[in-house]
Amino acid sequence: MDINLPYGKRLLEVTLPEYFEVDIIQPRQVPPAPNPLELVKASLQDLRGDVTWDDFSHPKSVGIAINDKTRPVPHQHLLPPLLQQLKKLGIPDAAITFYVAVGTHSPMTEEEFPTILPESILENNKVLSHDSESRDMQLFLGSTKRGTPVWVNEGYFRSELKIVVGNIAPHQFMGFSGGVKSAAIGLAGLETIHHNHALMTNPHSELGRYESNPARQDVEEIGKMIGVDLALNAILTQDKKIIHVLAGDPQQVMKDGIPLVRGVCQVAVDDRYAFMIVSPGGYPKDINVYQAQKGMYHAARVMKPGGTMILVAACPEGSGSQHYEEWMVGRISYQDVLRYFAQDGFQIGPHKAYLIAKDASRMRLLLYSEINRQTARDLLFDLVDDFQETLNRVVVGLEPGERIGILPHAASTIPYLEDLQNE
Repeated sequence: MDINLPYGKRLLEVTLPEYFEVDIIQPRQVPPAPNPLELVKASLQDLRGDVTWDDFSHPKSVGIAINDKTRPVPHQHLLPPLLQQLKKLGIPDAAITFYVAVGTHSPMTEEEFPTILPESILENNKVLSHDSESRDMQLFLGSTKRGTPVWVNEGYFRSELKIVVGNIAPHQFMGFSGGVKSAAIGLAGLETIHHNHALMTNPHSELGRYESNPARQDVEEIGKMIGVDLALNAILTQDKKIIHVLAGDPQQVMKDGIPLVRGVCQVAVDDRYAFMIVSPGGYPKDINVYQAQKGMYHAARVMKPGGTMILVAACPEGSGSQHYEEWMVGRISYQDVLRYFAQDGFQIGPHKAYLIAKDASRMRLLLYSEINRQTARDLLFDLVDDFQETLNRVVVGLEPGERIGILPHAASTIPYLEDLQNE
């Protein structure tokens, strides 16, 4: 049996013996919208929740939070109709600023902007990249009821009309991305993100949970403090094409969008797997370890303790976090990582080491990647040179009757055991 797995910007061919039963676990095949631009326009004329365009007449300034290069957001379809709608309100291009919501990622440079934005926007609108570590560009708004100090990009906050643009998709501890998260985390200060993400250790901060998810509900509160007015969110196929578009009140967009995401991404399995082959979904979901880990986490939910996972992730940009790499110096085992993380307390960057160790300590994890060998060793990854040879060796050790689980788009798949479903 031959299977193609997304790997960076190409496909990796995998050959499995015919005598093994293979389960390909992936989002439901849904045809993309035949005319995504028209779908976006229609969503902007049918706003969700208690909000209308009349509420935003003649703002002097508009801030639009957009995701960075690590997120597969179809800006080329979402943004032109949005700008047309703003033009109808009499808002000139000069009043509109795009804020690249990088969160804790490195700020994007002007040279990188063409990778995420259409040329027309770069020619006519101001584009600024956020920097979570630059206190000079941030404003303090107070604290949430969970104690999160809220620092936010001051330029965005002072915009009279505040919009977020992004995707609604599964998220490993927020439950789902989308809505105000692009601003509440993407345009927040490091201290804000640090405190919010520390909530991931709560057992209710998990994949597929929204209403009772403390990390996500903290984000909703941050969004209200910022005063995000409007969300424009897409739901995508596994190959990053638009299925649905929702616009309007950010919380209503989330409430209406989550059932649609579940219908596409949630996949039931009837047993755990002793062997899984996992791709986060190719570029940009495997642009670095920081992103690729999410696919690993999703797959680990349906792994047998002591099983083997081969993670197929190109990671051309390495770890994706200098803080993560620096913290890993001197760690010699996953148990070491868990012990020091508990001792040092929550930190952004090292939290990736914790998430990886939490799952990898219960399995045998192998990584097929372009990542530098020394970096892989420092991060405690067992790097695979010959993928097919390694796969053949693992398969030989499987018990008779074992099924092989394959997740080709793990970061956008919510696998679950049929008797253990989230809210």
